[in-house]
Amino acid sequence: MSRTTAREVAMMMHFSNLLGGEDTPEHVCEKAELLGTLDEEDLLYVNQMLDGVRAHTEEIDEFVSRYSKDWMIDRIARVDLSILRVAIYEMLYRKEDVPTGAAINEAVELAKRYGGERSYAFVNGILGSVAKEIVSP
Repeated sequence: MSRTTAREVAMMMHFSNLLGGEDTPEHVCEKAELLGTLDEEDLLYVNQMLDGVRAHTEEIDEFVSRYSKDWMIDRIARVDLSILRVAIYEMLYRKEDVPTGAAINEAVELAKRYGGERSYAFVNGILGSVAKEIVSP
């Protein structure tokens, strides 16, 4: 597969977890009709992403709260929140192997595919603000 698909699976699994589900990466791929299967490297990346988002949710949510003007975390659509958490995790903790621009672009594409009508703009705005902060603290 690809890092893009692994990122998509991680987002879907995080979304499922937010709703109380306990999907496996293979089950998510099957339900979402994603082509191919996860290889070992992809599966490792998915698990690292999920573990990282869980371990750093509080810090990640501080960024989301800071830049989601007039939106409380519990009012943000769960799919948008899942996309944001995965992308911000990558921006903060995977910057050696994931360029900030790539994390943002991938998140915007996920928001276009899975989010609401204006989700992509919301996600892009928050991630753009986070990028400005972490690049020039």
